Amino acid sequence: QVQLEESGGGLVQAGGSLRLSCAASGRTTRSYAMCWFRQAPGKEREFVAIKWSGGNTVYADSVKGRFTISRDNAKNTVYLQMNSLKPDDTAVYYCALTYGSRWSREAMDYWGKGTLVTVSS
Repeated sequence: QVQLEESGGGLVQAGGSLRLSCAASGRTTRSYAMCWFRQAPGKEREFVAIKWSGGNTVYADSVKGRFTISRDNAKNTVYLQMNSLKPDDTAVYYCALTYGSRWSREAMDYWGKGTLVTVSS
């Protein structure tokens, strides 16, 4: 079993920055990718970014150029640096882990409980 715990959410003004962290604990059985999703009020949970242990990354078009996913494999921690934040980025941000190669919600093997990010205009 793997446990994921997010931190770093909060309230920020539009144009500001935040950095989210997600620490993984427990036993992983093989190489894995760590991901970020988000869910805004009244909307479905959507993909934000993914990073594989080998370094490859994929971003959602809505965050490309503003968000950066990074990973410290030694600490089993993934980060999401969010810059130039917009009110539309307001959501609960979830960390997830997958042993697979896809980044859909259904492909995730483990989820964190989420951390709230609120961007004021």
